[in-house]
Amino acid sequence: MPGDGQSNRAVLVGVDLGSGHSFDPTLDELALLASSAGDEVVARVVCRRSAPDAALFVGSGKADEIKELVLAHGAHGVLFDQALSPAQQRNLERHIGVPVADRTALILEIFAQRAKSHEGKLQVELARLQYLSTRLVRRWSHLERQRGGVGHRGGPGEAQIELDRRMLGERIKTLRARLEKVKKQRGTQRRSRERSGSFRISLVGYTNAGKSTLFNALVKAKAFAADQLFATLDTTTRSLYLVELGASVSLSDTVGFIRDLPHKLVEAFQATLQEAADADLLLHVVDAASPTVHEQVKEVERVLKEIDADRIPQVLVYNKIDQLESLPRLPQDWVEREPGLWVPRVFVSAVQGKGLEVLRALITQAAAGKGLNPPFETPSAQLTESAPDAVALPSSP
Repeated sequence: MPGDGQSNRAVLVGVDLGSGHSFDPTLDELALLASSAGDEVVARVVCRRSAPDAALFVGSGKADEIKELVLAHGAHGVLFDQALSPAQQRNLERHIGVPVADRTALILEIFAQRAKSHEGKLQVELARLQYLSTRLVRRWSHLERQRGGVGHRGGPGEAQIELDRRMLGERIKTLRARLEKVKKQRGTQRRSRERSGSFRISLVGYTNAGKSTLFNALVKAKAFAADQLFATLDTTTRSLYLVELGASVSLSDTVGFIRDLPHKLVEAFQATLQEAADADLLLHVVDAASPTVHEQVKEVERVLKEIDADRIPQVLVYNKIDQLESLPRLPQDWVEREPGLWVPRVFVSAVQGKGLEVLRALITQAAAGKGLNPPFETPSAQLTESAPDAVALPSSP
């Protein structure tokens, strides 16, 4: 890898393993992840297999093809869109001759670059160590040495890999204890807000859906917002004053979700994601201009269920309508999230400020304790009249 400040050139690889496995034939999201990590994409390879090859994941023939692309483009590394086992990663590096990383490692690298707060850095370090602990054999060439005897750590003949694994285990244990302390502190802060009677709202959504931009537009804050994946990792909470209610509510901007978000990251970020789980209302921000809008909504719903936040009242906020070729005819409609469960959907442009008054009205309605139930008894009939044919977007996520 070059160390002179130049971006690393990377070859992207995606494998279609059939139904039941997520697959992006364009590899556009992986390319955005690579770009967010500072890499330059020079080639993309897509193939199909009924099952991963045990040794090389893609098989020897495709591995040879990837090696030729690496040599032809002078690439510094290869990025896989799927998770690799430690053995597959090690074998691919030996076969191709350059570092190989999977989607999980790439996301962890981006998180490590973006974490700013003390809590965020602890969470990322814990997730990275948990990931690396399974890859000790690949990471260090000195692991086959034996150490022991007088004046050395460890017992006689204790393998270096055992020492390193023990050291990692001790560090992971320390990080867990420190994060548990942070979690208790956050719990104290939340209980304080509960005692004050503040209505709590959390912004959730797929990464780069525009959560921070919407957050800034609503509360006139200056939270960092950029057109990149995982632009912000740390939770920011501000007061949002509602004129019609004559009171303020608490609004929190949380970390974005993404397809195949590593489970260890979800686990490590429990303290941060707890903001969403403890909210009174979720604003689920959706990139209305994304070609994979349905898949992104489903992925966010999956993670919300994982953190026990799927039953919290929710507003679907379809953002970036300024990037649509045809605008929705209605500022708001209703969507059936699951049989019998209807949620309001509002169309906004956080950048241009369009639709924010409708969103504020929905927030005020929820904060006033009036609920967000659809104003009709026969939803299907009402939707037939107003929603699907009136908007230029699919009627349900």
